[in-house]
Amino acid sequence: MTRESTSVPAPSGRGSTGHPAAGVGQRGREPGGHGPGALAGTGGLGQATFTATGLPPLGFVPIAPQRDATDRVALPSRRRTAAPLRFALPLVAADWAAALLGTVVLDSAQRHLVLIAQLMACVGVLNAYAGLYRRSGPRIALDELPALAARVLVAWCAAAAMLAALFPGHALSLTALVAGSTTQLLGTCCCRALVHGYRRHTARHRLSSALVVGTGPEARRLAGLLARHPVYGLRPVGVVAPVRGDRTGDRHGDEHPSEAEDDADTLVPALPVLSTIEEIHRAVIQNGVRHAVFLDDTRGGTTPGAEADRTGLVALFHEYGCGTWFVGGSGAGGAMSQHLWGFTCRRVPPPTARRGAFAKRLLDVAVAGPILLAISPVLLACALAVRFLDGPGVLFRQERIGQHGRPFTLLKFRTLRPADDHEAATRWNVANDRRMSMVGHLLRRTSMDELPQIWNVLRGDMSLVGPRPERPFFVANFSKTHPGYAARHRMPVGITGLAQVHGLRGDTSIEDRSRFDNHYIDHWSLWQDVCIIIRTALSLVRPAGS
Repeated sequence: MTRESTSVPAPSGRGSTGHPAAGVGQRGREPGGHGPGALAGTGGLGQATFTATGLPPLGFVPIAPQRDATDRVALPSRRRTAAPLRFALPLVAADWAAALLGTVVLDSAQRHLVLIAQLMACVGVLNAYAGLYRRSGPRIALDELPALAARVLVAWCAAAAMLAALFPGHALSLTALVAGSTTQLLGTCCCRALVHGYRRHTARHRLSSALVVGTGPEARRLAGLLARHPVYGLRPVGVVAPVRGDRTGDRHGDEHPSEAEDDADTLVPALPVLSTIEEIHRAVIQNGVRHAVFLDDTRGGTTPGAEADRTGLVALFHEYGCGTWFVGGSGAGGAMSQHLWGFTCRRVPPPTARRGAFAKRLLDVAVAGPILLAISPVLLACALAVRFLDGPGVLFRQERIGQHGRPFTLLKFRTLRPADDHEAATRWNVANDRRMSMVGHLLRRTSMDELPQIWNVLRGDMSLVGPRPERPFFVANFSKTHPGYAARHRMPVGITGLAQVHGLRGDTSIEDRSRFDNHYIDHWSLWQDVCIIIRTALSLVRPAGS
C-alpha cells in the first residue's frame, strides 16, 4: 500500500464559495481531506498579562508550549462533566429522609408501607420536575421553601388518597395529614440546609480553576469578583479574550484601561490573557480548568462573528468537561440567590449523552454491510483499473483524526502517487496536479475513490454521517484558528455530513464547515442521518468534479 497526497503550504486565510452539489467526499483537495476555506484572523498576539496593585497575584501553573516532534498542538484528553446524579443524590437522600421523618408522627396503623413508598416516589418525581436537583450556584434552603411546601403537600394528598383507596382501614385523618406534611417540610428544609451549607464550605476551601471569557474592564472586574469572593468556589486562572482580525489593532487599548478606571472592582491579580485556541488548550490541560465563566453582556448587540466565536467556545469547553456559566446580561427568573455578587448567573447545561449512539451504529452496520456487498464488482473494477493503468499500490492508507481526537487509518483508492510522506501529510489540494492520470481524475470526479471508506465504517473507525475527518497537521492548525473546530470531534467522523450536502466541500470555508458540523452534532437525530444519506446518494448522479 502506498500513501497519497500532495504538498502545499498550510492553508492561510483564503476562502471560496461552496459548490452546489454534495458527495461522498470533498473534492478539489488532497485525497480525502478538507479544503482550507476562509480562516478568520485571530490577531496572532502573544500572551498578555495585566496586573494590579494592592492584591497579591493568584498562583497558577505557567502556560508553557507543549508540542510533539511534529509541532502539533497536544489536544486535551476528553473529560466527563460531573454526573448530574452525583450532584442530585445528596439532595434526593435529604428529601427521602425527611419523608421518613414525616411518617414518625403517624400511629402504627397509618404508617403503612404503601404510604411511605408513595411519598418517596412523589417527592422525588415532583422535585426533579421542578429542577430542585439541578446543578446551580450557591443555594439557600429558605429560597426553596415555597416550591418544597407545594410539592410536599401534593405528595401527601396523593399518598393519602391512594392509601384510603387501597386500605380504607388505614386512611389518614386531616390532623395526621397536616402533622405529617408539616414535619416533612421542616425536615426537608433542615436536611437541605445541611447539604447546601456543606457544599458552600467545601467550595470555599476547595476552589476550582476557572477561565473568564470576555474583553475589556468588565472581564477584569468579573475575575476580581471571583478572586475576592471564594464563596462561589471559583479561582480564576486566566482571561479568554478572543480577538478577530478586525480588532487586532485596538487590543491594547481595550485590555489596558487607564489608572482612572482601576477602582476597587477592576483591580485583579496577575492573570494571563489567552487570545488563541492553542493557549486555551494549554491552560485547560495544565491548570486543570473545570469551569468557564462567560461575560454575557449582550445589551449592545453582538456581531455574527463574535456570536459564532462564543458558540464555538461553549462547545469547546463542554468537550473538555468544563462547567459553563453565563454571568451578566438581562435575565429573569430563577431563585433570588442565583447570582454572582449581584450579576445574573445561569448555567449552560452540557449536551446530554448521545442516547442514540447505539442506534447510529446499528444504522451504519445495516446500511454499510449491504452496500459493500452490492458494490463489490465496482470495487473490483476500480482496483483493476488502478493496478493496470497506474501501477502497483491500489490502496493508500492515511492517518486521520477521529472521534475524541483518536487517530485511525483511512482507506482510499490511489489517484495520485505522492513524492514522499511529508507531501502526503501536508499537501492540501491536488485537483489540478498534472501527475494525476485519467483513471485518477475519473475516480475523484465520481467520488468512487472514497468507496473503501465503507470498510472504515464497518470497522467502527467512522460513521456514514458525521464531520469529515482530517489529517493531524491540519487539525492542529484549524483548532488554533477556529474555536468550534476541535468541538467537531465530539461525534464519530463520517463519509458525508450536513456541511457536504450544503455544498461545503473542496476549497470552501473551514469556519462554515465547523459551524454546520457543530449544528449537526447539537441537533442530531437518526432521521436526519437517513436524510443526509439520501441527499448524498442523489448528489452522486450529478458529480461536481474535482
